[in-house]
Amino acid sequence: MKLLLVNASILLALCGVALAEDKPAKPPLKITPGQVIIPFDRMQRPWGELISIDMATRTGKFRRENNDEVVSFTVMPYAELLHHATNGDLQDFRIGERAIFRLHENEKGEWVWLTYIQDEMNMMNGHKEYYFVDSLNADKGQIVVTQANADQSFVREKGIVIETDKDTNFWKSGKPAAFADIKVGDKLRTKTHGVGKGKVRIAWEVFLDEESLLKFQAEQKEVHAARIREQGAPGYIDEVSDSQLALTMFHDGEEQTKQLKTGKAVRVAPAGVDRKPTAEAVTATVSSVKTMGRQTKVVLTTSAKLPQFQPTGLARLWIVRE
Repeated sequence: MKLLLVNASILLALCGVALAEDKPAKPPLKITPGQVIIPFDRMQRPWGELISIDMATRTGKFRRENNDEVVSFTVMPYAELLHHATNGDLQDFRIGERAIFRLHENEKGEWVWLTYIQDEMNMMNGHKEYYFVDSLNADKGQIVVTQANADQSFVREKGIVIETDKDTNFWKSGKPAAFADIKVGDKLRTKTHGVGKGKVRIAWEVFLDEESLLKFQAEQKEVHAARIREQGAPGYIDEVSDSQLALTMFHDGEEQTKQLKTGKAVRVAPAGVDRKPTAEAVTATVSSVKTMGRQTKVVLTTSAKLPQFQPTGLARLWIVRE
């Protein structure tokens, strides 16, 4: 009896192996025009120093701070541009700013497609990490820190030198402070820039407490929300018929998309590479809304003619205020 059970177990295991071998592997994700795809299985996320941005083509360059290689990138229309620990856009980033750049390969195997820029504030806030002050040199304006989580049960890096200069702003309780207000043992967060070579941190902003960072975050949220209200929520055009438009709205337009509901009146216009409208907006009515992860699928019904809207193209959408 035991032998039969053992043989049955072996047979089932072999069948399982055979089924696993027969099951086709999922094709790897690839950046595809007109679709929101982020190939998490194959990406690079280097720290770098922003060198340039072209707002018209939404392209730019950054320098990898580990080897000084200059990388050219093209920003995907749905890229998350995380600035001051919340949503932003390209114009929010300063030349020289240190950030994490998420890259993916194009059809030639070049790492040029960019699906996020995450600033230092966003990284540290999201991971709930701080710079713990180990020592201070007021004469040189240097702060030596350890990067770790709140209880220091996880230490990411020790011996980090943060430089300060005449352009550095210090913040405490949401108000201007000074280098002298920093004490050994304090936990800080910063926004830093490079110097064009090497791994160097020079602070533009030093936050001595959570309140100060949250104040910057709240201000950025309002700036971005106002921008979306004026410029419209961005998205891809999925399908076009005689009377309907199907769109995939991007996460950075959540100020508008969270308000979408069936029967809501909206205006929608096609947009170019720079995400600016390329034709007059038409009025439409929301037929359906479905949130899928960080995107929103919306179907619009309109009596307007739609030759200017093309599948895989971009669109901007505004809610009609009642």
